[in-house]
Amino acid sequence: MRYKLVIFDLDGTLLDTGEDLAGALNMTLASRGIRTLGSDVIGGYVGNGAAKLVERVLAGTGHENEAESVLSDYKRNYFDNCTIKTCPFDGIVRLLEDLHSAGLYVAVNTNKPQDTADKVIDHLIPGLVDLVAGKRGDVPCKPEPDGVFACMSHFGVENKECLYVGDSEVDVATGHNAGVDVISVDWGFKSREFLMEHGAEVICSSAEELRQKILG
Repeated sequence: MRYKLVIFDLDGTLLDTGEDLAGALNMTLASRGIRTLGSDVIGGYVGNGAAKLVERVLAGTGHENEAESVLSDYKRNYFDNCTIKTCPFDGIVRLLEDLHSAGLYVAVNTNKPQDTADKVIDHLIPGLVDLVAGKRGDVPCKPEPDGVFACMSHFGVENKECLYVGDSEVDVATGHNAGVDVISVDWGFKSREFLMEHGAEVICSSAEELRQKILG
């Protein structure tokens, strides 16, 4: 078997978080009299962390100077409501179980704050992720490779033994920046066409297809 460690993105890859993300953000915007957005629009802004999400949403609204306080309120609202509609994508639970059964390590590298990432994983896929590398302190967000390197170091694996799986152009760049193989999935926030335009070389459309690519 080629890989010893599979590192997954979280939002749009393992978990369908779109409705809870949009709900928390729109709750925050509405409380300030700022125009709310559709979940599909918000989903297009996801990938570079909460601060960048808020920056993109507020761009051109005249409320840019409120970004810091909007971010703070959004983080609190999302943490409190992050497991209402969120669920694993079809086949993900079985995929993670199969990876463990085959002796592989499973990690998550996400730009979601560490405490929130831990909460959704513990609630929705408990016991199926060996290590969670979320946003914390001054650790750079993806596409910087710091989170990937931390995961590889924790498990003592080399680049050639590691695979990165994600649903966005940020994940493609993260894997490439870390020097590891990348598989993209098109069931998340970004379409197959978008992923191909942004450097994705291997794209899976189901958890079973992904399982076959990893385990053979």
